[in-house]
Amino acid sequence: MPFIPLQSIKDKELLPGFRGRFIHTEQMTFAFWDISAGSELPSHSHYHEQVANVLEGEFELTVEGEKRILTPGEVAVIPSNAIHSGKAITDCRILDVFAPVREEYR
Repeated sequence: MPFIPLQSIKDKELLPGFRGRFIHTEQMTFAFWDISAGSELPSHSHYHEQVANVLEGEFELTVEGEKRILTPGEVAVIPSNAIHSGKAITDCRILDVFAPVREEYR
């Protein structure tokens, strides 16, 4: 199916305050997040490459010890196995793209 209305996908809360809708291709996962202000992403790593694009709000992201507050239009590239964490400063909308597919998000 080449066209998918995002609102037709049921959201899932994978972490407290992180509600996501997920689209999977053969090689990638697209995670459309709605994140509540104050919600925290614990420090972690994964073998997937990740690109995070802030669509709305402010999100504090730390990648390999480097901390930055991302605002709309800013993108972070997170390499495979990089340790990263974050916190929503305000309510946020973020698009994360992962390669390969995040099977645990299915």
